[in-house]
Amino acid sequence: MIDLILDTLTDALKLFPFLFITFLIMEYLEHKMTNSNKKIISSAGKFGPLFGGLLGAFPQCGFSVAATNFYATRVISIGTLISIYLSTSDEMLPILISEKASFKIIIFLVLIKVIIGILCGFIIDFILRNKKKDTVEIKKFCDEEHCDCKNSLLKSTIKHTLNILLFIVIITFILNILFSILGEEKISKLFMKNSVLGPFISSLIGLIPNCGASVIITELYLNNTISLGSTVGGLLTGSGVAIMILFKMNKNLKENINIVLTIYFIGVIFGLLFDLFGIVL
Repeated sequence: MIDLILDTLTDALKLFPFLFITFLIMEYLEHKMTNSNKKIISSAGKFGPLFGGLLGAFPQCGFSVAATNFYATRVISIGTLISIYLSTSDEMLPILISEKASFKIIIFLVLIKVIIGILCGFIIDFILRNKKKDTVEIKKFCDEEHCDCKNSLLKSTIKHTLNILLFIVIITFILNILFSILGEEKISKLFMKNSVLGPFISSLIGLIPNCGASVIITELYLNNTISLGSTVGGLLTGSGVAIMILFKMNKNLKENINIVLTIYFIGVIFGLLFDLFGIVL
């Protein structure tokens, strides 16, 4: 047990500088780009899913949270919102970079989420093009999520780095215990790596309104515990805390449930397709 704890802490310390530098750069860009991003999305019109899918790929869940507020006031369409949810990288990209994943894997996962997000966003807007849109008065929403916009750049970077590092320590420790007790083969079976149910499970995990979901799925994939299909499914449904904000800000409960179910089934379908065609990296 002592060896497992030491190994976990050692791995975490090795990741710290990569996480810190990555989040420092991303926090800087997020602070600089927020206003321009909002203007682009709000004026995108019928091309909303395109801009949403591209901008949603920007790491962390801050943009998906902002987009949720835009949708709650009907500034953007439901297709644009879903395209952003599907393409949101959340903590996937920082973890991939920190774990020194291959450039091929990083580019593929980012692009596939963006492409699927844009495609599904346009399809959804096309299907619902004749549906009467309700109007909502634009109000100021409290920014009480994890963005830390009011904090200094350094403070928010340190806080975000430590939060994610804690997730990594916990997840890595659990994975180390499981690997040491069960072994990789049994772990893969536990998460149904070679089962058709894999994408169903991972897509459900991705819906957890917390950045830990994307951390878990990314770590499991890098440890070869789940298939690429399960990974894609789980990462497609992972939009960080945005789902929680949706239920808080958008008063239409039925609509919120339909949005979540739509995202879930999209994740499952594409996950199953990846596994069906045996796509691997």
